[in-house]
Amino acid sequence: MKFLTVLLFSFCIAGATFSQDYPTLELDQPAPEFNLPGVDGRNYTLDDFDADILVVLFTCNHCPTAQTYEDRVNDLVSTYKSKGVDFVAISPNDPKAVRPDELGYTDLGDDLEDMKIRAEYMGFDYPYLYDGETQEVSHKYGPVATPHVFIFNKERKLKFVGRIDDSEDGITPETKFDTRDAIDALLAGKTPVVQKTKTFGCSIKWADKRGYAEDFYKKAYAEEVNLEMINEEEIIKLIRNESENLRLINVWATWCGPCVIEFPDLVEINYMYRNRSFEMVTISADIPDKKDEVLEFLEKNHASATNYMFHTKDKYALIEAVDPDWQGALPYTLLVKPGGEILYAGQGTIDPLEMKRKIVDVLGRAKDW
Repeated sequence: MKFLTVLLFSFCIAGATFSQDYPTLELDQPAPEFNLPGVDGRNYTLDDFDADILVVLFTCNHCPTAQTYEDRVNDLVSTYKSKGVDFVAISPNDPKAVRPDELGYTDLGDDLEDMKIRAEYMGFDYPYLYDGETQEVSHKYGPVATPHVFIFNKERKLKFVGRIDDSEDGITPETKFDTRDAIDALLAGKTPVVQKTKTFGCSIKWADKRGYAEDFYKKAYAEEVNLEMINEEEIIKLIRNESENLRLINVWATWCGPCVIEFPDLVEINYMYRNRSFEMVTISADIPDKKDEVLEFLEKNHASATNYMFHTKDKYALIEAVDPDWQGALPYTLLVKPGGEILYAGQGTIDPLEMKRKIVDVLGRAKDW
């Protein structure tokens, strides 16, 4: 576990001792131009922001630190947008450079479509722009991590660069509100007392890091796929969930079209959350004689989760063991907390986004550093 923690830390966190891919813009330098698509369907340029102060925030969907600050950014916008301050957020990440296991604290990735969903869900009242296609703008600004703030004065010269505040875990009487203080100083025609700070969060996913994501899939696809038989008593115990893990259970069959269609989503969910207190279990409702076909399907879909096959042809015994309230339609999915509390039980295909949100609601979005 200690090795896993260190590994996840190295993938996510950027700090002063880490090598910097692109130099961070220096104080008093002019704001680099940009022309980027936003979640509202239009493109934005630097000229679209004419307030006396411009706050450029580099952030993203998937980073737990960035998520921690979303409400605080919303508060900043609400407080200052009527006082001559414009805000614009830019996602610098290349979505193809993000590993699935780096998404273990989120329900969404970093592509533009997912950004649209996140912006609406969180009520972003400011432009949220996508730079993941070329990352040319991000190269010029040089953010170290998400979130990373750049504040420019009326002449669009950089007057503050750094963190939002120093209290990721929550506001305290000792919290240093660096971004807020810098905005207040500039509004008062003064130079911020603190103009530059370190920042803490997930490292920028530059395009040249795509190899990390590719390596993940190579290793994941090489994992052994197993299939074991399971009986009624074992299923009941499985759903009782005496483990410490949140357990996603999917009952499916090779002949079930919706099951086959949704299966890749389940595999991806497993890749995302399996390094946390989470496990996925599949139970095939195919007849036992089809075990080879079931295993072939699982291998084709790289389903290296825990896979079972019901031990008899008696489908009604399977139904009663899984859930007496289940009417028998496939696929059937359960989400069970440790101790057996059922958070979700449903026939038909899942909504992957809603399922991810349910999972993250239990596991938590913030890392416990």
